[in-house]
Amino acid sequence: MTQHHPLKDKHALVTGAARGIGAEIARTLAADGARVTLLGRNREALLHLARSLPGDGHSVAVADVSDPASVAAAFESARSACGPVAILVNNAGQAESAPFHKTSIELWQRMIAVNLTGSFLCAQAALPDMLAGGWGRIVNIASTAGQRGYAYVSAYVAAKHGVVGMTRSLALEVAKKGITVNAVCPGYTDTDILRESVANVVAKTGRSEAQALAEFAAGNPQQRIISPAEVADAVRWLCGQGAASINGQSISVSGGEVM
Repeated sequence: MTQHHPLKDKHALVTGAARGIGAEIARTLAADGARVTLLGRNREALLHLARSLPGDGHSVAVADVSDPASVAAAFESARSACGPVAILVNNAGQAESAPFHKTSIELWQRMIAVNLTGSFLCAQAALPDMLAGGWGRIVNIASTAGQRGYAYVSAYVAAKHGVVGMTRSLALEVAKKGITVNAVCPGYTDTDILRESVANVVAKTGRSEAQALAEFAAGNPQQRIISPAEVADAVRWLCGQGAASINGQSISVSGGEVM
């Protein structure tokens, strides 16, 4: 490894990589020298991003992270293209809202499947490579919703709490294997998910877009929305050698909303 490319020769697989936080994480890890596999559902969007990444040797894989066969096939394709997986960033996720008494079983299962089961399946798929290599980094992108409660998103909150719990348990299992497992928990971040949430507030309440956005920012003591680059920088640190002793942690990137 070099100072400018600390992840040189490492294969990093990022799920939900086509846009938002996932795309920014992919750019950041590629800039640090990693060969990156971009995993998501939209092949064209993944290919477009792959062509723009610094460095070379990157690949794309199309998969539904909640489907075991789809995940297995995608990881096999990624290994063939870029070698054993050394870094996994579980970023794929969805957020939907509904009052608890109106939360359907379909919504509940969808939130669990994508946000929690997807992280479980991808971690299982990546772990054999890390164990064989004696080194690995698993970073689960949870949310402050994995650290506290929010009204009207009980299914999402339950799934993200599950991600944090899984992170802690797996971290203990692999602590002596050269592998760390951590979660990054962003507050409201400037992504398509937030923009969709703002649009919903505007449609349902008649508030302006600026007013709706200010409501989301109000929970952050810094009174602002987090940028994807700030989340990506936290992931970058956790993937580096300097974070070798950071294990089983849930790092809140939220301006102090969660302490």
